Amino acid sequence: GAGFGGYGYMKEYPVEKMMRDAKITQIYEGTNQIQREVIALQLIRENLQKQG
Repeated sequence: GAGFGGYGYMKEYPVEKMMRDAKITQIYEGTNQIQREVIALQLIRENLQKQG
């Protein structure tokens, strides 16, 4: 009864926390990916301008 309910709560809570953490990580990594692509595009443009 009560013991099982407590176990269910303890079992489910870390999963919710991991899901939240994963979502934050995805947003963070997504931002890094965008920045990398922007920097790459800038470098490509600079190289094209140098080549004329």
